[in-house]
Amino acid sequence: MASTASEIIAFMVSISGWVLVSSTLPTDYWKVSTIDGTVITTATYWANLWKTCVTDSTGVSNCKDFPSMLALDGYIQACRGLMIAAVSLGFFASIFALFGMKCTKVGGSDKTKAKIACLAGIVFILSGLCSMTGCSLYANKITTEFFDPLYVEQKYELGAALFIGWAGASLCIIGGVIFCFSISDNNKTPRMGYAYNGATSAMSSRTKYHGGEGDFKTTNPSKQFDKNAYV
Repeated sequence: MASTASEIIAFMVSISGWVLVSSTLPTDYWKVSTIDGTVITTATYWANLWKTCVTDSTGVSNCKDFPSMLALDGYIQACRGLMIAAVSLGFFASIFALFGMKCTKVGGSDKTKAKIACLAGIVFILSGLCSMTGCSLYANKITTEFFDPLYVEQKYELGAALFIGWAGASLCIIGGVIFCFSISDNNKTPRMGYAYNGATSAMSSRTKYHGGEGDFKTTNPSKQFDKNAYV
């Protein structure tokens, strides 16, 4: 029962993390920068893995997609690959988890389902690590440029998508670890067995029967008469 509850908790945590990781791909604010005037913010610059945009004080946004994938910076290409890999691994891990959980009717025996659940946990951990690496690589580029005194171009700060990605990656890793530990709980669960004790019962009853005869002979000795008894 405890193993089933832990698998359900792990599934909910992992799925929540996978949804958060998936939501970071279309999110706009991977990095953001603002230009403030004397009264209001005059412009907001923001970018993600697919485009860069600027929003003026009236709320009008002008966006420009990245012209060519081959002409992109290396860290953007790496982040794209890592985040897409994280989403794909999380999808397959969710399917494995559904087959490996005890509360489902598919997946085979309990031993087989435990192995599938452990595999789902490993894939969830890999998904979380890919997302964590992609977000950290993007954040490292932003902070390096921000604190570089020789960098004269527009400087950005960390956007909301990075924090969402880190949170989702952490949930995927936590859920995957719980799935991996569930296989040890399944191995510790004892199996109820039934043994046939018919032969043992017959032998014990036969032993008791012979013991009863011995006791009868001992407790009821034959009477011995002396010759003086007839006198």
